[in-house]
Amino acid sequence: MRKLKNSELDRLDVTQFKQAKKTPIIIVLDNIRSLNNIGSVFRTSDAFLIQKIYLCGITAMPPHNDIRKTALGSTETVDWEYTENTMDVIEKLKRDNVQICSIEQAENATMLNDFKPEANTTYALVFGNEVKGVQQDIVNASDVVIEIPQFGTKHSLNISVSCGVVVWDVFSKLTSNQLN
Repeated sequence: MRKLKNSELDRLDVTQFKQAKKTPIIIVLDNIRSLNNIGSVFRTSDAFLIQKIYLCGITAMPPHNDIRKTALGSTETVDWEYTENTMDVIEKLKRDNVQICSIEQAENATMLNDFKPEANTTYALVFGNEVKGVQQDIVNASDVVIEIPQFGTKHSLNISVSCGVVVWDVFSKLTSNQLN
């Protein structure tokens, strides 16, 4: 087996990305501290044609060198918007009939492997602060809380890793639904 060169990967350019049909997923970053995590979320969002990222609270905005370092240009492809108050974004998305999914460890959470997204539905995936997680009022306002099953000694995954795991899982299930 031969590794492919970047020129052989047949990726979209910025214009093609902007015009491409997007996955019905929106990312909401609720007070993310790490600029590298923010950049990684942009990169994951580009990879799976995410509709938009909302940066909320203390979450930094592009352009910033530490975001740029991990985003690798995806801040130019993925649509994003800053809003100071996360709840304002949640309320707007609810009015637009978007299903709010907080990614958090909570009572009665749905395990990610059991989560079944429905076709023709847009999902907002809310990822919280590296220490405090998703704010409780946002969890309360969510349509569902999704937990990533974990089996080791640690209590959580890095937010950028959590985003990659959840986005891939939901993307896979949504695209599988479209084929069935």
